[in-house]
Amino acid sequence: MKFSKCIFVFLFIFGAVGCNDVKKRGDLSVVRIATFNVSMEEENYPIEQELEKGSSVLQYHLSTGRNQQMRNIAEILQRTRPDIVLLNEFDFIEDRSKGVDAFQQNYLSIAQHESVSPINYPHIFLAPTNTGAPSPYDFDQDGVASGVGGDAWGFGKYPGQYGMVLLSRFPINKEEARTLQLFKWSDMPGALQPKHPETNQPWFSQEQWQALRLSSKSHWDVPVMVGEKRIHVLAQHPTPPVFDGPENRNGLRNHDELRLTADYLSEETSTYIYDDKGNRGGLSGDRFVILGDLNASIYSDATYPGAMERLLNHPKVNSDFIPTSRAGAAVVPELPYAKEFTAAWKSRADYVLPSKSGFNVIDGAVFWPEKNSPLYRLVESREASSDHRLVWLELEMVD
Repeated sequence: MKFSKCIFVFLFIFGAVGCNDVKKRGDLSVVRIATFNVSMEEENYPIEQELEKGSSVLQYHLSTGRNQQMRNIAEILQRTRPDIVLLNEFDFIEDRSKGVDAFQQNYLSIAQHESVSPINYPHIFLAPTNTGAPSPYDFDQDGVASGVGGDAWGFGKYPGQYGMVLLSRFPINKEEARTLQLFKWSDMPGALQPKHPETNQPWFSQEQWQALRLSSKSHWDVPVMVGEKRIHVLAQHPTPPVFDGPENRNGLRNHDELRLTADYLSEETSTYIYDDKGNRGGLSGDRFVILGDLNASIYSDATYPGAMERLLNHPKVNSDFIPTSRAGAAVVPELPYAKEFTAAWKSRADYVLPSKSGFNVIDGAVFWPEKNSPLYRLVESREASSDHRLVWLELEMVD
C-alpha cells in the first residue's frame, strides 16, 4: 500500500491528525488539495426562528453549530483532511465572523464524530463574486431589467449567492492574489458571443456586450506558501451550460470561462487578460492547481465542444490521474467512466488539476462512500451534504 493511502486509512479509521501540516517524504513535501461544492447558499436552509435585523438564514445556521448538513460537510472535511480546499457555493458573507469564521468555529473546530478530530484552517481567501450582483441590463431579454437572476452580472437572486472561499492550513499571500471578477467578456479575442438562433443577430445589445463580465462568479489566482514553495491556486466556478434557451448563452459563457483559465496559463495566450487591479497578463509561476466545480465534462452533451478538452489537454496541465470512486461507478455500472463521477447527477463536474511542473501526483479520490458503508449517511442525499462530492489529490512538491 502506498504511503499516502496508509495515512488516509489511518485517518479514516482513527480520525487522528497523525501528521504535520507538511508531510515529509525524504526532503520533499506532500500536500493534499481538494475541491468541494458544499451547497451552502441561503435558499438551501429553512427559517427556524425570527432573525435579527441584518442577519440571514445562512448566518443563523452557521452560528448554531447544530445544522446537520453543515455538520456532515465538516465531518467530510475532517475525514479527508485536505491541507487546501476550495468550497464552491459557500455564499459570500463579507463579515467573516458571521460567515466562514463561524463555520470554522462552530463546525470545523468541533469533532463531528467520535472517530474524527477537529481541523483548523487559519488562512482564508475570500472575495466578492458576480453572482446576484445587480446590473442595469435585461440580459435574459424577458422585458424587465430586474437586476437579479439572469439580469445580475452572474446568475443569483441576491449578491454573493453561490460564492466561494479558499481554506488553507498554509499561509496565503493575499497581497499578490489576483481576482478577475470584472474582466469583460467582450475583451476576450474571439469570444463566443451568443446570437439569436432565428436571426443570427447578437443576443446582447452592443451596450450590454461591452459591459457584461465574463466570470459568472470570479476567477482567482491565490498564491499559497508551503514553506519556501509557492502554489498558485486557480479557483473558479463557471456557470452551468444549461438553464438558458436555444441561444446557448450559458453554454458559450461556460466555454469562455474555461478558456480564460487555459489562456491564463501561458504568456503567449494571456496578453489580453487584466485583473481587478488593472494588472495585465497571466500566471507568474509554474506550480499551480486548478480547482473548482467547472460544470463541464468531456462526456456531457450540454458542455460546448472543446471546453474541457482545452484544459485537460493543455501542455502545462497534468490530467493523467483521474480521481474515482467505487460508489460513482455503481451509479451507472454499464458506463466505464462512471467511476469518475463527482456529482449525484451523473457527471464529472469537479476538478483538481495540477501543473505538470512542480508536482508528482501520489494519490487521489472522490469521497463517495458506498451504500453499505456506515459513512453513506454523509452523502445519501443533497440534504445530507451536497449533490457534489469532495475531490482530492495528494501531491508531492518537487523542484
